[in-house]
Amino acid sequence: MSADVERVFRKEYGRAVAVLVRVFGDIDVAEDAVQDAFATAVRRWPVDGVPPSPAGWIITTARNRAIDRLRRESTRADRHAEALLLRASDDAPDPGQEGPVRDDRLRLIFICCHPALAPATRVALTLRLLGGLTTAEIARAFLVPEPTMAQRLVRAKGKIRDAGIPYRVPRDADLPDRLRAVLAVVYLIFNEGYTASSGDELARDDLSAEAVRLGRLLAALMPDEPEVLGLLALMLLIESRRPARTDPGGGLVRLAEQDRTLWDQKLIAEGQDLLRRCLRRDQPGPYQLQAAINAVHSDATTAADTDWRQILALYDHLAALTPTPVVTLHRAVALAEVHGPAAALPLVEALDALDRHHLLHAVRGDLLRRLGRTEDAAAAYERAATLTNNTAERRFLHSRAALSA
Repeated sequence: MSADVERVFRKEYGRAVAVLVRVFGDIDVAEDAVQDAFATAVRRWPVDGVPPSPAGWIITTARNRAIDRLRRESTRADRHAEALLLRASDDAPDPGQEGPVRDDRLRLIFICCHPALAPATRVALTLRLLGGLTTAEIARAFLVPEPTMAQRLVRAKGKIRDAGIPYRVPRDADLPDRLRAVLAVVYLIFNEGYTASSGDELARDDLSAEAVRLGRLLAALMPDEPEVLGLLALMLLIESRRPARTDPGGGLVRLAEQDRTLWDQKLIAEGQDLLRRCLRRDQPGPYQLQAAINAVHSDATTAADTDWRQILALYDHLAALTPTPVVTLHRAVALAEVHGPAAALPLVEALDALDRHHLLHAVRGDLLRRLGRTEDAAAAYERAATLTNNTAERRFLHSRAALSA
């Protein structure tokens, strides 16, 4: 795939699928048509040049390909194809049929998060369709091997097809039951954008921006849901640090070493205001607690000023709500700051579930370095470097290993 097509694919794939689902009301038709359009772009753009509106070109081409396919199938008395073709003949669906969610991409997220599917499967499928994420990237987010995730996605589509699960626009009453999975999708898209699972660049700004946009839409749609506001606050507070995350050469800069004068104070102020609105409701949830942790970081003018005891207390609360290995790992980092690396190391070394996650070994390497076990620290950093496909992260981890040796 050429660089131009790949750039448009990463930025516009989800939007194109969402638009085509609205037009045809069928996820498989939409996805196949968009993939076909990008395959056509690979052949034509190097010869004809990139069109003035690449996204519009992709959507129009995909729509035409889908109509051609449905016409061929309708001639074989395929009633489903006939119905989809009839639906597509109306370019402007009745707004009354759109439901409460008007944004194409956000609507498709709610549609994909159907309660008949397992929660993790809803999230994975939506990331594949809308987030522009590959199966490998989704597998990394779920901490499972790529073949396992590929099988889950195939089974999910098969269940949708065999059970006749409709991709209808959810009603207002349907939104709360689907909200948890929707929030998970948006946050995973943000995380992939903030630290890409593969590639030469540390981050993918387009995905982070899209996640924040979706978060703002959710907050406008469901302003009385504290976890919606908590997720938006969390993303804004993390996003505020983006200007300080890399050095002039694109290398990773750790939180403790960042120039905090570069942090975006407007995003921090907005995130903290959202968090205060959440606190007034007194209904704490995982996203609100994570936002509160990041708000503590944002309050510290230097790394030395960080109130790690407050952060540890918040992680204790978060671990009680969501006792996952990832939460345990992050809590161990805070524990090390309060009680020393020796207190945290046994917790980290017991996290067998994260053995193939590079962050576990990076944290372990840092704890070992602080304990003076330099050879073990270097080995841990090198192990972490082998488990990431992000070039910027790998360079950083190799450098930490060299410093520890």
